[in-house]
Amino acid sequence: MAHALADGRRTVLVVDRQTPVHGSTLASTSMLQHELDVPLSHLTKMVGPDHASRAWLRSARAVDRLVEIVQDLRINCGLTRKKTLFLAGDEYGARALKVEAAARQSIGLKADFLTGRDLRDEYGIDRTGAIASDVSASANPAQMAAGLLRASQRNGVEIVAETQISDVLSSGKDVVLSTSSGDLIAAEYAVFCTGYEFVEAVARKSHSIVSTWAIASKPGIPIPAWVKDHLVWEGSDPYLYLRCTQDGRLIVGGEDERDPEAYRSTGKLERKAKIIAEKVSDLLDVKIGRPDYAWAAPFGVTPTGLPMIGEVPGLPQVFVVMGFGGNGITYSQIAAEIVSNAINGHADSDADLYDLKPVRKNGL
Repeated sequence: MAHALADGRRTVLVVDRQTPVHGSTLASTSMLQHELDVPLSHLTKMVGPDHASRAWLRSARAVDRLVEIVQDLRINCGLTRKKTLFLAGDEYGARALKVEAAARQSIGLKADFLTGRDLRDEYGIDRTGAIASDVSASANPAQMAAGLLRASQRNGVEIVAETQISDVLSSGKDVVLSTSSGDLIAAEYAVFCTGYEFVEAVARKSHSIVSTWAIASKPGIPIPAWVKDHLVWEGSDPYLYLRCTQDGRLIVGGEDERDPEAYRSTGKLERKAKIIAEKVSDLLDVKIGRPDYAWAAPFGVTPTGLPMIGEVPGLPQVFVVMGFGGNGITYSQIAAEIVSNAINGHADSDADLYDLKPVRKNGL
């Protein structure tokens, strides 16, 4: 899909994906988390305290800003503020979570460490510890995306679907994109919002595509009352995460694999759906039965859990937004702010957190 925005001064072409991906499923669990895939205490060791703290704080602000935008535009998408419960697992045990809670508190984020007894008493969960926080949200992703697109159309955006971009050239004055049907599109700027796909010009061996699975239960199943107000995930590999919809469905996912093609397997989808259902039943002591829906999809990850956002080296006025990991909606908001600031000539103080590391400079 391509969006063309003309405001009288400049034309920006926004490409949602560079090429169609055969067999992919367009779906979202729509957990708007401020928490990154890599815990703050671990990210600090990887990129330093300044970068790590700014990345976590920017993520929290992005959730707040997205909530403001949806409310200001009056988009009816069931957007609801949620608390988050990050459970101890085989990757991050109670001791690690206690350190993590202290790290978040030190930069001004609310994070309460819960002991195993706290979890049993307050949530009826048998884990050695957890972190409770309250900066996240959830929504109906299709309704939210449609509402945002309609608002963009009212502001002059033209939306074109089923258009494959096959090549791009930049002269420094204009960006020219060719389509698979032989047409040419000229714009002052182009933004490739490829999400889980990595644009070849800036991808590295450390970046990878992984497969993930999710299920949705039937509506109105009996679940603990507290689940309706929380997003839940765990510090395990493979991990489990879940949320409840307004009509009482449980959306549950995880079981990620490093194989970028595994999501294509119908047999594996059935097995993964069964495993996910059993895990959530064990965790919450509920039987969710046969899910109404099950799906699988690939997504791009980086070693730090931070996305790649910025201008492509060697292609002036061409930007990429990719490598979202498990925080696609939150990072999309951050990317919108950083790229629009760059196009309008404004510096973004956090742009360096998501800069690109190219392997070559010519072509996408």
